[in-house]
Amino acid sequence: MSAPRSHEAHVAGQFGPQAAAYVASTVHAAGADLDRMAARMRAVPGARALDLGCGGGHVAFAVAPAVATVTACDLSPEMLAAVASEAARRGLSNIETQAGAAEALPFPDAAFDAVLTRFSAHHWRDVRAGLAEARRVVRPGAPALFADIVAPEESLLDTHLQAVELLRDPSHVRDYSVPAWCAMLAGAGFAVERVDRFRLRMEFSTWIARMRTPEAHVAAIRSLQLGAPDAVIGHFGIEPDGSFWLDSVLIEARASSVSEQV
Repeated sequence: MSAPRSHEAHVAGQFGPQAAAYVASTVHAAGADLDRMAARMRAVPGARALDLGCGGGHVAFAVAPAVATVTACDLSPEMLAAVASEAARRGLSNIETQAGAAEALPFPDAAFDAVLTRFSAHHWRDVRAGLAEARRVVRPGAPALFADIVAPEESLLDTHLQAVELLRDPSHVRDYSVPAWCAMLAGAGFAVERVDRFRLRMEFSTWIARMRTPEAHVAAIRSLQLGAPDAVIGHFGIEPDGSFWLDSVLIEARASSVSEQV
């Protein structure tokens, strides 16, 4: 019998060996959402920022020139080591790293002036707990920016997305719809101020290589794509080689005060 394995260990095991690939990933290293995050932080001079679920560190790298400090927090020690190495290579001395799970952050209350997370929340075991922790560790009125892949509201499209995501990466939990995101943020104590939607093209061969997807799972994904109804093929723009488009969102919010939450 194999030893018990937590979801957190599963996530770290999936991403740790691919740390360098995520630092170098062109999909993750650029984008209008990342530019918007950097612009928003330039309006908060001297901020102590938290990059929650930092992955390859691209949020931290983008906002570091605009803030006093950035704490890059992630489950994977290998990912954090890769971020620290890349920060040093870029001369970004105000980036520090800290291991931790989104649902139990190792920081005191109101430790930060801003919280940002990008392409991470769909891996959290308990996204509501993670958002509550994000609210706990920022001061009232602090800007909070949340970017992630989002699910279509139509069940047919949502089911296809969750299936291919899980086959590609078994640490995937769920992509949430925009209405679900807004409701969860409100429940955690954030006031949503702006929602921007984007589309990202996933080049199939690099998409599966980045996660070392087993051949059996690759075949299953292609089978789902080839057998999908026209509505699915049309929405995701599935191409002959399996490449397709994902919907993403950047939600700008503000940490509500206690009086606003009553």
